Amino acid sequence: MSSSGASFVQIKFEDILFYENCGGGSFGSVYRALWISRDKEVAVKKLLKIENEAEILSVLSHRNIIQFYGAIVEAPNYGIVTEYASGGSLYDYLSSDESEDIDMGQIMTWAAEIARGMHYLHSEAPVKVIHRDLKSRNVVLTADKVLKICDFGASKFLTHTTHMSLVGTFPWMAPEVIQSLPVSETCDTFSYGVVLWEMLTREIPFKGLEGLQVAWLVVEKNERLTIPSSCPSSFAELMRNCWRTEPKERAMFKQILSTLESMSNDSQLPQQCNSFLHNKAEWRCEIEATLERLKKLERDLSTKEQELKERERRLKMWERKLIEQSNTPLFLPGAKKISQSFYRSKTEESNSSQMSCQIRTSGSEELDLQSVMRGFEDAFSLDLGRPVLHSGIRVNMRAKQNSSRSRRIREGRKIHTALGLGRFLWSEDGRQERDAC
Repeated sequence: MSSSGASFVQIKFEDILFYENCGGGSFGSVYRALWISRDKEVAVKKLLKIENEAEILSVLSHRNIIQFYGAIVEAPNYGIVTEYASGGSLYDYLSSDESEDIDMGQIMTWAAEIARGMHYLHSEAPVKVIHRDLKSRNVVLTADKVLKICDFGASKFLTHTTHMSLVGTFPWMAPEVIQSLPVSETCDTFSYGVVLWEMLTREIPFKGLEGLQVAWLVVEKNERLTIPSSCPSSFAELMRNCWRTEPKERAMFKQILSTLESMSNDSQLPQQCNSFLHNKAEWRCEIEATLERLKKLERDLSTKEQELKERERRLKMWERKLIEQSNTPLFLPGAKKISQSFYRSKTEESNSSQMSCQIRTSGSEELDLQSVMRGFEDAFSLDLGRPVLHSGIRVNMRAKQNSSRSRRIREGRKIHTALGLGRFLWSEDGRQERDAC
């Protein structure tokens, strides 16, 4: 059953009798099962391969961390075997009618249990571990309603601030995790704040929004879950601290445990909290109003993206027309020289587009601008009330869509036009530059 070549117990596949599927973890499905030789009810997460989860779990031992029994390492039947929590996930409990009877005492107990488990992972375990996927689905209840943190499939041993790939669930993820930036333990603090919000509101975080929509709102718009106005201030302050954008400004779990201890000594808090919990109908509309606002914001963004795509298509068409015009002989009395600069830029990740045209004239005679720009009037914001250009006059025209992104690609051509009483003489300079703004 065990192997000297592994740091954990290896369990034979035939020693496991599988029952029903009881949920899904990261990278695998979870089943209730019987460990036959031990006559023990267990949970088994089936995997495509054994990576680091078994190694991580094998060094952990804490009342609020799921107990690890061993792993099945026989291809293709890989799996993680842990204790079975008959109470199901915290997510399922909060979605049930039973949760309507939850009170402050239960919330404080569970908030402290999760915080103790996370403090152990970060500061007391043999090797520091960052969970990266802390959420109500990954917290389970035992038969006596003790919470245990589970599912370490996204976890990493953490010896210093390090770069992580995108793993987790968007509504619970810290901004730096969403962006795959270097992370520290406080990315779990952010997720903890979301779990605390779930316990207080018994609502689904960012309900009705897709994961990528949530990611955009959290990172680009700095949106956070709505804290109802009647939520006790101590809970509201704790959640806001967890959700700070700057990771270093978020509390470590030792501080969170200290905060919870202080809150438990507040004699007025139980009445305030229980009143809040039992009057959900009065404040739920605040959460729903925020969700509607965010959905509208996302719909407006989608509409704007479609408009930008259409605008870009038109700009490409106008560019082709301008190039075609540049190759067409044209007789215009008046100015001796025209220089036209044409650029189209596309801002990365936002589909924003810009086109500009600059006309410089020199000479002793007047030039009909409408003649020069025929076919492009709808492309540029140009006041044609004064269509005549005099010698030395420069006209700038631009059609663009601004963007908040910090990088853009700018491509285009500069067309030199020598203009006399006969034909246009054209030359083109290709140009490409990368801007950082």
